[in-house]
Amino acid sequence: RDRVIVQPAPGQPGKMPFWRGEGPGRPLEIGRALGEMTRRLGELDQAAATAWLTTEHPLEARAAGNLWRYVHAQQEATGTLPTDRAITVERFRDELGDWRVCLLSPFGARVHAPWALALQARLAASAGFEVQTLWSDDGIALRFANADEPPPAAALVPEPEEVEDLLLAELSRSALFATHFRENAARALLLPRRRPNQRTPLWTQRLKAQNLMAAALRHADFPIVLETYRECLNDVFDVPALVALLSAVRRREVQVVEAETTSASPFARSLAFAYVAAYMYEGDAPLAERKAQALTLDRNLLRDLLGQEELAELLEPVVIDALGAELQALAPERRAHHAEAAHDLLRRLGDLTAGELAARATEDPQPWLAALENSGRALRVTVAGEARFIAAEDAGRYRDGLGVGLPANTPAAFAATVPDALPGLVARFARTHGPFAIDDVAARFGISGASAAAIVRAQAASEQLAQGPFRVERPTACWCDAEVLRTLRRRTLAHLRNQVAPVGSEGLARFLSRWHELSSPRSGPPRLRQAVQQLEGLFLPFADLENAILPARIDGFTGAALDELGALGEVVWLGRGGSSSSDTRVALFRRDRVRALYDPPALPDDAPALERTIWNQLNAQGASFFAQLQQGCAGATSDEILAALWQLVWAGLVTNDTFQPLRAIAAARRPKSARPAARLTIAQAAGRWSTVAALLQPPLPDTQRAHARALALLERYGVVSREAAIAEATPGGFAPLAQVMRAMEEVGKIRRGFFVEGLTGAQFALPGAVERLRDARDADSADEDATLTLAAVDPANPYGALLPWPTTVGGRVDTEGDGGDSSEVVAPPRRAPGARVVLVGGVLVFFVDRSGRHLRVFSDDGAAVAAGVSGLRRVADRRRPRQLRVDTINHTPALRCPFLPALRAAGFRLEPGAIVLDPP
Repeated sequence: RDRVIVQPAPGQPGKMPFWRGEGPGRPLEIGRALGEMTRRLGELDQAAATAWLTTEHPLEARAAGNLWRYVHAQQEATGTLPTDRAITVERFRDELGDWRVCLLSPFGARVHAPWALALQARLAASAGFEVQTLWSDDGIALRFANADEPPPAAALVPEPEEVEDLLLAELSRSALFATHFRENAARALLLPRRRPNQRTPLWTQRLKAQNLMAAALRHADFPIVLETYRECLNDVFDVPALVALLSAVRRREVQVVEAETTSASPFARSLAFAYVAAYMYEGDAPLAERKAQALTLDRNLLRDLLGQEELAELLEPVVIDALGAELQALAPERRAHHAEAAHDLLRRLGDLTAGELAARATEDPQPWLAALENSGRALRVTVAGEARFIAAEDAGRYRDGLGVGLPANTPAAFAATVPDALPGLVARFARTHGPFAIDDVAARFGISGASAAAIVRAQAASEQLAQGPFRVERPTACWCDAEVLRTLRRRTLAHLRNQVAPVGSEGLARFLSRWHELSSPRSGPPRLRQAVQQLEGLFLPFADLENAILPARIDGFTGAALDELGALGEVVWLGRGGSSSSDTRVALFRRDRVRALYDPPALPDDAPALERTIWNQLNAQGASFFAQLQQGCAGATSDEILAALWQLVWAGLVTNDTFQPLRAIAAARRPKSARPAARLTIAQAAGRWSTVAALLQPPLPDTQRAHARALALLERYGVVSREAAIAEATPGGFAPLAQVMRAMEEVGKIRRGFFVEGLTGAQFALPGAVERLRDARDADSADEDATLTLAAVDPANPYGALLPWPTTVGGRVDTEGDGGDSSEVVAPPRRAPGARVVLVGGVLVFFVDRSGRHLRVFSDDGAAVAAGVSGLRRVADRRRPRQLRVDTINHTPALRCPFLPALRAAGFRLEPGAIVLDPP
């Protein structure tokens, strides 16, 4: 069954076989291995993937590169990959406007075939969808005719328990059953040939088998029917593997990821093309070839451009005018300099008056026109009632298309009959103009509006022209050549990307301080809500958040204002822990945004029994006070319960409805706390405790979550690049965010360009951020004097996160971690809890570590240092005792530092072994 034996046929011409028999489907084990390989390729860069494929697999370098590019093209098209842990549900519209849905999966045809039949039965019975299915080793393709919307992804994943019933109900009506019944009937000699020495045509076999099957299915115990069921269920299908896969999906061990595309992705194209083979010989309907041709996928880029209402708002009028000037040779660099160039203009643009040609020339073109006329290369004709010049090569086209009379000196070679002359003139008009109206064509050639409309609509039907409101100031329908429209779109995006010249690190720091309103903080609950929105989802040390980050944004901030938002249920906090207590951080969320921005971890299988007891109790009874938790944890002390509870908090599984426990934890960690230990313990248990899972219902699709994360980063930084995703350890990295942001750029919601020097890869910015970046490029007098003291972990401080730390004065920062010459290298600072930075006009001047005893100086400008000391005084004012005692500066003893005179002049005083700064 798996090989073909070919022998020469003497005296017979060679013929190509028209049918390829079905091979056995891919086993589930190979499908899982293939999915694992795809997943690994999606995680590797090209160099690592090539090295892996060439050393561990028999691929040479070019083949390995092609395979990597193919996998990453799929990842770029859908934002995900079909692997052993994920199934992609991709949907798009075909040429007829009907929905296609492709379930991309590596698990093989033996799993996909019963799945497709079960879907066909389920969708037809429950939702009334008219669905056509196709399966292969790489997935399932479904086409929904006359459906406004395809079913959701959940409807495409049946329950494991119902698969067998659905399959048995649908199998006898499938083409697969008919095919195997025909083979079994022919093997049993129930389809005899009319003549034993002649071949029976396939279509005749199908008709005979169809009649036989209609009669046999009335008898459930007919042997050929039973054999066909056995062959399909045992040999073709792997139903147990399908049930296991659907069970894994229900347990979320295998994810189902939705993606909507404008055309088939690289992996889905093979399924789309397979429709031709499937429907050309499926069943016995006549004209199957026409059906297959109608189902061919249209991947024309024009589909991306038509029907977008935002296109008129996206296209910049200045770009449209500039491209129109280039196409019409009105731009200075496109003008004619001599007679030969003037002749080229006539050939490229068509008829021109003497005045129009003069506007396209660098000098008077009359001598050129006279020379061209005398040599017979240009002709003077009358078009639309005025004298114009045309190239001699266009003589026949103007005569046959517009009825123009030709002069006597027209070369005979150019007077031949030209078919479709007028449509050719209109097509050239479209290629050499920006968006135009039908009246423009009629006026240019002196023809009726009805004739012009008929030609334009015919060319639009053949997709040479696109229709739409391409100008905001001209909302009526316009027409544009498809290639011109693509050029307009590309140039508009390039124009938007290049609107602002890239700013340096100081410009970005100035921009972020304005973006977060640090220079002139406002007060009141609305400003606090706005600050929470900008910081939403960013995990920060709570002490820095309450004592430095929020006070820098809100004038007169107190913890009571944050408590009020928490009591109203507007704001919630979630914890995240590290390897030590100093690494624990919290993030603020608006309650309705938690499920869009937070990925909840699962309770570890090896979690201690006490933590599991508390977790189960909170899940069962909801929000609970600490006393209620004690009742459910018999035999454990209060300290043990509290420690286990906070382990769940730092694991991101439990939260509290007040902020008082966080303040108590911060106070307990201070070395000299003024509050008794017992009171601190009570405060750490205050409020009601609840699981984070309660905030995550109902779950949102991955695409919506990626969109929410992209908006959060744009709101926080204004300009987002790969560094922002890395700094915040965004799940999935920057790739899914970039997909979302590219889609937002396509409809003009955000801009892409090179906005900030030092940021790598693609950079995306909100339109308002672009304007403010332009303003922040150069420091004004107010910026030059502005001194900001920020927590090192503040997102408004770009250094050490978005940008590398600058070089310290008298040394270089070891950003590569290679050590180098110890006499020159200074290890970079850390954005650690409690550390502070001082910026003057966006320039980083000072870094103070958490202890306050070690100072970094990044500027040798005396004025900047003097201004920065005022920021250090604010640091001293918040310390206990109220002073800043510095032992080392740039890893040098403070009393031997070359900056000592400047610092003493700015207000530092000497003490044994250190310099001290007092608060204002």
